[in-house]
Amino acid sequence: MSLIDAYGRRINYLRLSVTDRCNLRCSYCMPAQGVKLLPQGRVLSYEELLRVAKQAVAVGIEKIRVTGGEPLVRKGIIPFLKRLALIPGLEELVLTTNGTLLQGMARELKNAGVQRLNISLDSLNPETFARITRGGDLKAALGGIEAAERAGFPPHKINVVLMRGVNDHEILDFVRLTLERPYAVRFIEYMPTCQAADWRSLCISGSEVLERIAERFLIEKLEQNERSGPAKNFRVQGAVGSLGVITPMTGHFCDACNRLRVTATGVAKGCLLSGKGVDLRPLLASGDDASLRDGIRRIVHDKPGRHRFDEEAGSVAPFVMAGVGG
Repeated sequence: MSLIDAYGRRINYLRLSVTDRCNLRCSYCMPAQGVKLLPQGRVLSYEELLRVAKQAVAVGIEKIRVTGGEPLVRKGIIPFLKRLALIPGLEELVLTTNGTLLQGMARELKNAGVQRLNISLDSLNPETFARITRGGDLKAALGGIEAAERAGFPPHKINVVLMRGVNDHEILDFVRLTLERPYAVRFIEYMPTCQAADWRSLCISGSEVLERIAERFLIEKLEQNERSGPAKNFRVQGAVGSLGVITPMTGHFCDACNRLRVTATGVAKGCLLSGKGVDLRPLLASGDDASLRDGIRRIVHDKPGRHRFDEEAGSVAPFVMAGVGG
């Protein structure tokens, strides 16, 4: 069974948020004053999240990425992931994390059935890392990456949100990581979701990133596959790892978007940058799985053709990334 939207795109990927809470306070994810956390009663239970996942797979979802906030801060996450991994028809279960809790959880995650990790790592410098994350410990993040390798996870995708004047001087340091380690380092354009006054000055285009890399290294383009996601992938000649650029601002990839997302409160969205969403809680409360499946199909049908974030200011209301699953 396939989910095909009104623009002919095959939708087979669900980002499922299990919490809005996080143990870091990254500057591009939430405002400096922090955010008001959701009451626990508004967050979907694991049983409800599992029902959403099962019915999504039943109508055509093949890949689920568990997100937050930071998913590893939610109690009971390991047993939930074990149940998620057993859903018939689910081909890929992956998880996004900041890595700081992996030292104590990596082996349990692997044993639970998580197949791959995406790890957010925006600096290799302790001071810069602490500045971006507002107090985070780089040692804990790097130790988590090493623990995940020891646990037997395949090479990680390392996500780097670039900000001019903050961490862009580290682009080549991240490139050098791929020379001897099999990481897939992906540079992500800064998205002004909180719409800070100076956001334009922070943005660095994917094309500029590639130009900077090409001044020092010979790079070659890699083939894309259906599950490559939004990154345009490259490799430095002779490197064991790879590079990617993700360009939501300067080169939107909406025509190939294959994803839905469900927030921790049960709001399903066809687009991260769309103000529209469908509350799944009434469908969950009804106990009717057929209605839930129909609801998921309606979300796919109503998925917009593209986002409008790159148009006039104010076209998208400010939001906190941790609240919608990144």
